[in-house]
Amino acid sequence: MRLTILGGGGFRVPLVYGALLGDHAEGRVSHVTLYDEDPARLAAMSRVLADRAAAAAVSDAPPVTATRDLDEALRGADFVFSAIRVGGLEGRAADERVALAEGVLGQETVGAGGVAYGLRTVPVAREIARRIARTAPGAWVINFTNPAGLVTEAMAEELGDRVIGICDSPVGLGRRIARLLGARPEEAWIDYVGLNHLGWVRGLRIGGRDELPRLLADAEALESFEEGRLFGAEWLRSLGAIPNEYLHYYYFNRDTVRAYQAAGQAGQTRGAFLRDQQRGFYAEAGRAGLPAGAALAAWERTRAEREATYMAENREAAGAGERDESDLESGGYEKVALALMRAIARDERATLILNVRNGSTLSVLDAGAVIEVPCLVDANGAHPMGVEQLPLHAVGLVTAVKAVEREVLAAAASGSRADAVKAFALHPLVDSVTVARRLLDGYTAAHPGLAYLR
Repeated sequence: MRLTILGGGGFRVPLVYGALLGDHAEGRVSHVTLYDEDPARLAAMSRVLADRAAAAAVSDAPPVTATRDLDEALRGADFVFSAIRVGGLEGRAADERVALAEGVLGQETVGAGGVAYGLRTVPVAREIARRIARTAPGAWVINFTNPAGLVTEAMAEELGDRVIGICDSPVGLGRRIARLLGARPEEAWIDYVGLNHLGWVRGLRIGGRDELPRLLADAEALESFEEGRLFGAEWLRSLGAIPNEYLHYYYFNRDTVRAYQAAGQAGQTRGAFLRDQQRGFYAEAGRAGLPAGAALAAWERTRAEREATYMAENREAAGAGERDESDLESGGYEKVALALMRAIARDERATLILNVRNGSTLSVLDAGAVIEVPCLVDANGAHPMGVEQLPLHAVGLVTAVKAVEREVLAAAASGSRADAVKAFALHPLVDSVTVARRLLDGYTAAHPGLAYLR
């Protein structure tokens, strides 16, 4: 089975390869192709993967090839991971800077930053989807590219249900709740529903019994894990649910904007931090004469720092302190991807929280809207499972953000500046049409990739 990774020089690729090294079952991935436009990043990542294979000391490590030719990368692929970042981390830093100058949030998937990122990513994602449909029509596409729900919906225009989006946030949240309740995460049913980075755990059933009310009744337990410290026990009890961590940007918007502005004034926004951090990593991993194992060691140090500083501004705004050891474990998006591939390739049924087309799952959205819900996965793909409908407060957020996503899709197709302004102006975290117009002016000046908007 052949796997192609688009954005193959990206920082999280070793996580995927590490998961593949642990899979020795029949039908496993037998070859990995890395595609990236940046030869230096490809070379550095190839070194890291070689070090990782050597450290694993397995005889059947999937061989890795690298290419800058997209059609070459796609030919013969059974699965394609899309993990591109249009504009790179410099683009992310600009997204934050332009938004904060207008007093609104510039996070890469939420608020003005997410709209800007979507506007420059959707045209590229659509072209990639067309190339996949033409060159590897039998391939399944697993989308990691942010904003994940929006990009998955854009690619589904060409690929239909053969593109599936994944995110590790719901998985990590469900794992933390299950462990807090004394359950094995793999044995718990997580009632999760929403959009990517905009969802809620509304129940966690163990042996058929919903144990979430027990957690909500215990203030001390509620505030012992990351989301509990971010949102506070009182607010979680009011909601009767545990929100995805990204909802902190909505529920505590003024607090997080102030924290991000303070970080920006100190030259330490998340995007700028990651940009500078990864420049250092790629320079070190690509250095001539590097001894065996050094590239992997540099990656592991960089990753540990990256995880420890995740959502630092939100924790500061909430007074949540440093991340606990249990919080540093990611949701394991690479494990979700491997489970998804196994379920499809081997018809090993699995239940996973994924980004898929709605169908009739949520009555407030149309059939083509991509949502994030538990899905049953088999050889025919991912099938959303029935869920209870959203409460009104969640309906408001979900439908408002989906409307913004649709305006981004429209603007990317039409090249209309008016559609792009509408996408910014309708977002719940942008409070003025005038600000929306200034945001688009700022982003157009910062990103050559937005020159198509007229």
